[in-house]
Amino acid sequence: MRSFTGKTAVVTGGGAGMGRELVVQLAAEGCSVAACDVDDAALAGTAELAAKAASGGDVRVTTHHCDVSDEAQVTRFRDEVVERHRTGHINLLFNNAGISGGGSFLTSPRAEWERTFAVCWGGVYNCTRAFMPLLVASDEGCLVNTSSVNGFWAAGPGVPMSAYSAAKFAVKGFSEAMLTDLRVNAPHVRVALVMPGHVGTGIVINSRRIHGGSEPDDMTAGELANARALAAVVAGVPADRLSDEEVRAAVRSMGEAFRDNAPLSAAEAATVILDGVRAGTWRILVGDDARALDAAMRADPLELYRADSPALAAVFPRLWGREE
Repeated sequence: MRSFTGKTAVVTGGGAGMGRELVVQLAAEGCSVAACDVDDAALAGTAELAAKAASGGDVRVTTHHCDVSDEAQVTRFRDEVVERHRTGHINLLFNNAGISGGGSFLTSPRAEWERTFAVCWGGVYNCTRAFMPLLVASDEGCLVNTSSVNGFWAAGPGVPMSAYSAAKFAVKGFSEAMLTDLRVNAPHVRVALVMPGHVGTGIVINSRRIHGGSEPDDMTAGELANARALAAVVAGVPADRLSDEEVRAAVRSMGEAFRDNAPLSAAEAATVILDGVRAGTWRILVGDDARALDAAMRADPLELYRADSPALAAVFPRLWGREE
């Protein structure tokens, strides 16, 4: 797919971050886009940006409220795409929606763990089930699934990431299995697996809101207790030395630093993804840190799970805005 002009794409998680940038850049290249999110206000902002960027009068950008973890909502979303784009096919499906949370299988609330897994893996499954017939109906199609470096390295720098990593491993395995499945059963459709490193988005801040968490200044005693261990990692001091106000500050800092101190912007990441799709690459590593972590994992997978791994420190020297 050398050009996106005249094509139709579906983008999940299109309200912010990489999803928003994919919508805008696709529209700028003459591609019609249907974008979904659970944040209607954010989607409206995306639509406005895409309309300004759109190349040509035939570009149609539509927005749809959809929780990708809910199969019924995904089915409704698909039907809306068919109706509003007046088409029986799509060319591109970007399974981009994702949230963080459920870090610990032992201590995180079960509902948070399962919600994270349901969005990050269930959303990919539900949307692929719903939209695959439309991809197959096209003359050429591409299924683009966003995993993560946590899809081949199931950890975080000093913090557990069990729900997110389990989901992203599932996305990676599913996508690699689809290489053969599509080759045998729908050779005009291919799959691309996207594995970003640290990209500057609001996923940390937005995920807290999606899980129903309070803003840092309004955190309850229970929320402070749950956040204390993670805040200690961010602050770099033992948890029992942190006051409640220091925990609030660390939580606030974590979200802002992840967004603002990333080595790659969401717009730059979207460009890398679209360039990879155009080039026919099935495995798209996004960012120097993703490439470095991939190489380190291949060289010595045992090393990267050591708590004091120098290889890991070299990949993530400034995560959360401080030296590791």
